[in-house]
Amino acid sequence: MESERVAIVTAAGRGIGEACARRLADDGYTPVLLSKSGAAVDVAEELGGVGFEGSVTDPDDLAALVEAAVERYDRIDAVVNNTGHPATGDLLDISDTDWHDGLDLVLLNVVRMARLVTPVMRERGGGAIVNISTFSAFEPSAQFPVSSVLRAGLGSFTKLYADQHAGDDIRMNAVLPGFTDSYEVDDETRAEIPMGRPAATEEIADAVAYLVSPDASYVTGQNLRVDGGLTESV
Repeated sequence: MESERVAIVTAAGRGIGEACARRLADDGYTPVLLSKSGAAVDVAEELGGVGFEGSVTDPDDLAALVEAAVERYDRIDAVVNNTGHPATGDLLDISDTDWHDGLDLVLLNVVRMARLVTPVMRERGGGAIVNISTFSAFEPSAQFPVSSVLRAGLGSFTKLYADQHAGDDIRMNAVLPGFTDSYEVDDETRAEIPMGRPAATEEIADAVAYLVSPDASYVTGQNLRVDGGLTESV
């Protein structure tokens, strides 16, 4: 079955992932969605695509997701690598297991997905990949130590991949959200945000939609902060 455009979105059952799936569907993409809870199945059905239950930490689940997209639609134009949150805690109290689990959750999932979709995109003449990262990849936060460390590595992978595959017209960028309304934000945290509020998940999805669109055809290897001014370094 030939589709106009196809977008894979992971962790798409709620929050940022769901918002991205809905925005891309509005932009004409057929969504192919994954979530650990299985909620992405319902979201995809509503949006006219296909959804699967599975984890971004399982290489077999990622392979099955990409295979299904190619078998059903014969193309993959965009990928949004969204995940959950790794372990938190005091920096030196975090166990080796939690560090390794975080590596699978926020970095190796992107590496594995890139291995799977790059040949498909190259054959079709290009594509766009967006990695959902975090503001703390840019300005490390003791509140989110595993995410800060490993998603900084994700930024490096994003740049290296973008440089290597720019000639194939395959772009990779990262979006670094601040706090969003998909989680409770307390008054103390809210006061630290210059805009005085968390982002709506739809605002993060707007940035993602731009980065996968032809309007961003010359944008690759970038880490775009969408944090309401939260990060301060220049």
